[in-house]
Amino acid sequence: METLVLFVLGGAAYAWLEIAWRGVTHWSMFAAGGVCLCALQRLARRKLPLGLAAAAGAAGITLLELAVGLACSILLHRRVWDYSGEWGNFAGLICPKYSLYWFLLCGWVIFLLRSPVYVAKKQGQNR
Repeated sequence: METLVLFVLGGAAYAWLEIAWRGVTHWSMFAAGGVCLCALQRLARRKLPLGLAAAAGAAGITLLELAVGLACSILLHRRVWDYSGEWGNFAGLICPKYSLYWFLLCGWVIFLLRSPVYVAKKQGQNR
């Protein structure tokens, strides 16, 4: 049940963030966001330094965005976003600037997932 809740929260947050940033989203972003938050929870459980966990999360999200972007382009014949104007972009689907933003956001999310309040609440549910 926890994974389902995290998936829905991650999907909703990702779609909301994209609407706030770009003014539009696509259903694939909901799915990507759900996968991302579930993956970040797994990273938060590991005993990695926060910076390393955030870097791993940002790399994972960047690769997921590349995969989703390619899938949407090839299978759905639709460009969901276009970073071709950004420095260092790859196929207009990923770029260093947004990877940096993902790093910062991942650090914050992993920090929250490791917080004593979240961990204590989760441990209380497992008893």
